[in-house]
Amino acid sequence: MKTSLRFLFFVMGFLLFHSFTAEAQQRTITAEDLWQMERVGNLTASPDGRLIAFTKTRFDISTDQSHSSIFLMNSDGSNQREFTRHGTDSAPVFSPDGRYLAFTSRRAGGPAQLYVIPVSGGEAKQITDLPVVVSAPQWFPDGQRLAFSATVHPDYDGDWDRHRELVNERSNSLVTAKVTENRTYRFWDRWLTDGHYPRLFATTLDGEVTDLMPESRRFFAMQGAPSFDISPDGRTIAVSANNEPPPYNYLNYDIILINTDGSGERANITEENPANDLNPVFSPDGRFLMYGMQTRTDFYADNVRLVRYDLQRGSREVLTEDIDKSFSNWQWSRDGRTIFFHAQHLGKTSLFSIPSRGGSVTQILHNGTNGAPVLLGDNRLVFTHTNLSAPAEIFSIRTNGRDLQQLTRINAERVAELNMGRVENVTYTGANGADVQMFIVYPPDFDASQKYPLMMMIHGGPHGIFGDEFHYRWNAHLFAAPGYVTVLPNFHGSTSFGQAFAESIHGAHSDLPYRDIMKATDFMIERGYIDENRLAAAGGSYGGYMVSWIAGHTDRFAALINHAGVYNIMGQFASDITEHRIAAYSGSPWDGLESMQRWNPALHAANFSSPMLIIHGELDYRVPVTQGLEVYGVYKGMGLDARLVYFPNENHWILRPNNSIFWYQEVHNWLERWLGN
Repeated sequence: MKTSLRFLFFVMGFLLFHSFTAEAQQRTITAEDLWQMERVGNLTASPDGRLIAFTKTRFDISTDQSHSSIFLMNSDGSNQREFTRHGTDSAPVFSPDGRYLAFTSRRAGGPAQLYVIPVSGGEAKQITDLPVVVSAPQWFPDGQRLAFSATVHPDYDGDWDRHRELVNERSNSLVTAKVTENRTYRFWDRWLTDGHYPRLFATTLDGEVTDLMPESRRFFAMQGAPSFDISPDGRTIAVSANNEPPPYNYLNYDIILINTDGSGERANITEENPANDLNPVFSPDGRFLMYGMQTRTDFYADNVRLVRYDLQRGSREVLTEDIDKSFSNWQWSRDGRTIFFHAQHLGKTSLFSIPSRGGSVTQILHNGTNGAPVLLGDNRLVFTHTNLSAPAEIFSIRTNGRDLQQLTRINAERVAELNMGRVENVTYTGANGADVQMFIVYPPDFDASQKYPLMMMIHGGPHGIFGDEFHYRWNAHLFAAPGYVTVLPNFHGSTSFGQAFAESIHGAHSDLPYRDIMKATDFMIERGYIDENRLAAAGGSYGGYMVSWIAGHTDRFAALINHAGVYNIMGQFASDITEHRIAAYSGSPWDGLESMQRWNPALHAANFSSPMLIIHGELDYRVPVTQGLEVYGVYKGMGLDARLVYFPNENHWILRPNNSIFWYQEVHNWLERWLGN
């Protein structure tokens, strides 16, 4: 008995010693830590539910290069192994019989091509050898062909050699002019004036390629993978593609049915809806098509309703008109009775299900931010999960919401090294007495008896959220690490709190959000641990717009950080997207100018006083770089404290590792300069 007690005390002492030692060795998070974390994505499961494939991407800070490999593991998370090692592999998808894995890779040195490899192991076989990037592969149900997307020259006619010549002619031309008469003529960081359009193609396993959309000049999704699905009989593809002709006054995505024999389009089944129709997915028996529908053309965050289309009868039924959620990434259960999906909900991205014939929504998981669910066998879902304090890992859960399991711990050791403060989810009273949700991220070793600076983070959009998510570009713990209490309010206009809350700022773009932000500041000061003489506010895009609005309406903030922010809303008619701005601004330069200018930060420059850090990328076409240069020029002209950080090779986001690390350094230096630690 004495021996057993001695052993027990030894074990307890050993564990306590190592627990204290581990805690003592913890340190605050740095920007380098973010880029040393490996990122999981492209999650998919074998048809029998026994295997999971995913990509893992790591970054080399010394070269700014990324390395992406495909990993396999059993459905319970065991036997995790690196399956491909060439560094550019992505988009894995299992064959219908589960014996092969198709993926895209740049391992041949040119644009990404399509490969197939046996799941049992062996060499990958290159399927395509085209002069264009191949993306978004999907197997046909018979396992004998694959569909994929590629963007081609407008004069492409099936002759790939001629296509290569056309591309070379343009790239070698001494004329560099961009010429257009379209309203939509560039997007994000690229020009659309070269006339290249995406199409869907099919290929045999021997590389015989068929153009499934001959002469098509439709845009697919401008960002991310194209949205399409193949019918169970393999005869039809449903794709979401733009149906608005030039000059593209706006883009209207419809559901187009395409024949898979190369004879082209069969029908547009959503032509009567002037707004977007998205993400078509066939039912297991092929009779129905589930897709998402928006109804407004002037509101990009309009709720996405779920629609079931009967392919036999040509009839449709909106299943979720009375459900105040915006659906995304849905899929059918194997028996066709249930639809699984995720949706933003109260500052998180949750997993849900709904009967495929309509009914009430069942919540499966409401915790953190959950990536697109993939069916794992008959009664489990596999998905990525992240929260404010943990980068994404792979989890699974039963479809009834029970038996949550974490399958990967890719970044567990890295996270264990970090001393990150606690996170609190609060609700306070905002503008007009409305409840406003907010996350509070405390600095490490927070002591409520002390006074701390406040870091107010303002999200972009404005129709988005600062969610319960480990963010790599705006990481709340990295803002909190030097000793700042960091708050992330989801003010009026934010999504995940219902359509009315999101729409509430239309026509008065800065009114309610500004009042919410000021009330959030008051709420924090009333808690007693905030030094009201050391307040800062930072935001990007719309958040940067709010920073400029704040600069013109209060001097309570000792430091401001404006990343890619709108300053003069007149200048946003040089943006890549302009059709939504009239409703958002309550006017335009040609109609309702006075109403529009009421919400223009540039007209309140006379009140500027708070020091401002301005950051902008040259390739930002969403908020053109002149916006940042203009507010900087005004500040310097007024003799005020301002600093400009300009990135010539970045777009709306700062995506290169070393630029991102430098971005955080500039932000921290600015805050330390005006707030101290």
